[in-house]
Amino acid sequence: MGYHYTKTRDPKVFEYFDKETLEAFGKWSELVFKNGKLDRKTKELVAVACTYMTRCPYCIEGHTGAALKAGATREELAEVIQIAMALSAGACIAHRDMALAVEPKE
Repeated sequence: MGYHYTKTRDPKVFEYFDKETLEAFGKWSELVFKNGKLDRKTKELVAVACTYMTRCPYCIEGHTGAALKAGATREELAEVIQIAMALSAGACIAHRDMALAVEPKE
């Protein structure tokens, strides 16, 4: 299976977005990942699990690399991915009756 997302980004697209807003997002993201009650490694592991829930390939790659840089092991990565898998499946189980309860539209 090929990687269907482009690996390079066209920097020209940034000219369409508000620079101040993008900078604010970048600063906020930077602050969120600073050591606090949780260390950087833990925060990046949480981020890896979240990226699997949001299914963003760029974020998966970026936060996995950051987690490894912060000292995470591949076993820890696999464990948080399994947590994301279980939660994703759990959402399907929790909502399994919704479609079956829908009545046909006239």
